[in-house]
Amino acid sequence: MSTYDVIVVGSGINSLVCAALLARKGRSVCVLERNDVAGGCIRTEELTLPGFLHDTLSTLYPLFVSAPHFPLLKSELERHGAAFVGCMKPTGVLLPDGRSLIFEANRDANVAAFEEAAPGDGIALRAALAGIEAEAELVFGLLGAELWRPATARMLLKRAWRMGLRGAAGIGAEALGSARDWLERDFRSDLTRALIAPWVLHVGLGPESATSGLLARLVMLTLELAGAPMVKGGGRRLVDAFIAIIRSARGAVQTGCDVERVIVDDGVARGVTTADGREFRARRAVVCNVTPTQLYSRLLDSAAPDEFVRRAKAYRYGRAEMQIHLALSAAPQWPQPQLGSVAMVHVTPGMDAVSAAVSEAERGLLPAEATIVVAQPVAIDPSRAPVGRSILWIQLQELPRRIRGDALGEIECPPDGCWTLQVRERYADRIVERLCRQIPNLRASIVGRAVLGPADLERLNINLVGGDPYSGSCAVDQFGPWRPFPGVRDHETPIARLYHIGASTHPGPGLGGMSGFMVAQRLA
Repeated sequence: MSTYDVIVVGSGINSLVCAALLARKGRSVCVLERNDVAGGCIRTEELTLPGFLHDTLSTLYPLFVSAPHFPLLKSELERHGAAFVGCMKPTGVLLPDGRSLIFEANRDANVAAFEEAAPGDGIALRAALAGIEAEAELVFGLLGAELWRPATARMLLKRAWRMGLRGAAGIGAEALGSARDWLERDFRSDLTRALIAPWVLHVGLGPESATSGLLARLVMLTLELAGAPMVKGGGRRLVDAFIAIIRSARGAVQTGCDVERVIVDDGVARGVTTADGREFRARRAVVCNVTPTQLYSRLLDSAAPDEFVRRAKAYRYGRAEMQIHLALSAAPQWPQPQLGSVAMVHVTPGMDAVSAAVSEAERGLLPAEATIVVAQPVAIDPSRAPVGRSILWIQLQELPRRIRGDALGEIECPPDGCWTLQVRERYADRIVERLCRQIPNLRASIVGRAVLGPADLERLNINLVGGDPYSGSCAVDQFGPWRPFPGVRDHETPIARLYHIGASTHPGPGLGGMSGFMVAQRLA
């Protein structure tokens, strides 16, 4: 039996942030990871050919470098080999007719580009971003703090008192609006709408979802302020640096260690046991970076109250995702050369196409024309590929977890609805073919390909249930104070000294490490 102050189950970004901050405060910490490698959704592998370094899951970290804990950890992370490189052109969009638009880390440039697309659109962009900045104290305060604490209540009451009841109610109503409502009201050009609309997919929503308008504005402001930071040499270096920080403070990170049960005595978490029979005791707390399904149905077994077990079983997971990794013999030749220096390009017919693909996926169909998310790591970090070569990181976020059919009627789907190798590869063919029509040299330059479907993603990370990259639907009833479900108070659980962190908890997904930061503050 091993004993530590804090046991952390799982090694994703929230676990690493929590453990590193606690270790720096002198707490003895042990991180237990069921996989053979630590990092959760942060992995770097030679998936295609030697010398081509692909970030297997996540690749850009704007929320991490803008988080309050980043300045606390930055110098140590760099000392242990994790340095971030940025990109002043974080995103862009390419339409089928060849028109494109680039969004930079420069407001004046963005306003000018939007004005060129349609008179008035630049003014609308400036007003939207200024509006978020004016509410920064409230918005970032809610996203960066425990919601059920007295300090948060005081902040909200102070705000309501200053604005009046009607003013506060107006802000609340606006926050619930959809991205479509905002974009159709304020922007004239289909190009400017097409640039912004796909970003709601990155927060697990669609253009018609409640709160998607607010979150879209928040994403655009974050991209403008933080750019598109990437870890030089691959995300794996960030994981290695975190492990070094934890171990240098005499903490431990153990892989291949599948936690089977949380030990609960008299309603208090005392430690964990693993599938191979080992026992780890916690003097102060157990912190679990898992889904509520895992926590309440497996790890707590019969120790959880029936009401929490029932609510965990009702927890909903969102759409699935697929990733395609391409090794290229040459850099992609986009129809507009300036797209070659953009960190992440969305290839889409526009906002209506995003809405259609989301609807098809949510109805169990393989979308006819999914939004193609194309990241270009070599444009930011040339060390990711041999000299003169390149890689593309492709993400598809509008896929069904279980398949009922193909919107185009071309791909035969299995009767049981499960993703098969054949379905995965045929759908990847559809996506690559679309890209080849827009990038003239792509077909001839592909020298390697690796595809990860929804089933592959869940095998890599148990929290990606059915291939859901956000560990649960981000609909309004499962977000904010209701994440993962009503009855949970912040990151506490009904078991004393047991805390729940990760994408399934407030403030949700995004690889910022915020839930780990919040719990570390409480336990330090």
